[in-house]
Amino acid sequence: MKLDRIGRDIFVILLGTCIYAFGLVFVNIPNHLAEGGVTGITLIFRALFGINPAISTLVLNIPIIVLGGRILGRRSFFYTIIGTVALSAWLFIWQKVTFNIDLDHDLLISALIAGLLGGFGSGIIYRVGGTTGGSDVIARILEQKIGVSVGRTLFILDILILTASLTYIDLKRMMYTLIFSYVFSHIVDAILDGGYSARGVLVVSNKSTEIAPRLMSELERGVSFLHGEGAYSGVEKKIIYMVVSTRELSEVKRIIHEYDEQAFVSVINVHEVEGEGFTYLRPKKKLFRSKAN
Repeated sequence: MKLDRIGRDIFVILLGTCIYAFGLVFVNIPNHLAEGGVTGITLIFRALFGINPAISTLVLNIPIIVLGGRILGRRSFFYTIIGTVALSAWLFIWQKVTFNIDLDHDLLISALIAGLLGGFGSGIIYRVGGTTGGSDVIARILEQKIGVSVGRTLFILDILILTASLTYIDLKRMMYTLIFSYVFSHIVDAILDGGYSARGVLVVSNKSTEIAPRLMSELERGVSFLHGEGAYSGVEKKIIYMVVSTRELSEVKRIIHEYDEQAFVSVINVHEVEGEGFTYLRPKKKLFRSKAN
């Protein structure tokens, strides 16, 4: 891996942990919102025993990371150590800053802001392959050792930790914590999905050869032909496949129906898109098209 790529990833991890810790210190803690994972345990220790989360984050995570060293792999192991140490450092720094976010004790707004900050911070960390240790590592250890899926382990751990959090928060705040968790997970998913809303379109039609040039010309998107065969008719067909933004879906359907109102159109959610027209600059559409085109 190139050094500039490693440097960029480390910067993103530092930025992500900074944002995550900021939300934890200035939104979660003042408004008594719990968390799942190891961070949730550090908040329980803070509430019950007065232990600084900056310290408990390291104490809890370092043994877990050491145990999961072989499973994580060299790159993930390195990034996880950086993420864990950086999170602990930012928690320590932010607690020393005299700052207050006045939300007028509105728990709904607090839950939404905490979810946005935590989800964005964690999302960009996960995006470059980093983690902040904790329950992610435990889940991967259990998956390899006893075959329990990562998703199931994380779910069980979060339920146990959130239930234990009722020792220092009431049921009302627990409900707002669930709102926080919902927003958090959706922000993380949006970032990991590429941050671009796209749809894959499959078109089965007898007029695919006429439809495809029109789609390429008007939308300036690439189109591919997939070769298929009708199971009942045995007739070979050219199936159109292309990826477009959600805003372009109506235009795609309009063009298709101009040629074939009976065309079978399937729209698929695309979770990540790379390539010209999506992560790179799109060709600028011309105001006036030449008649020769």
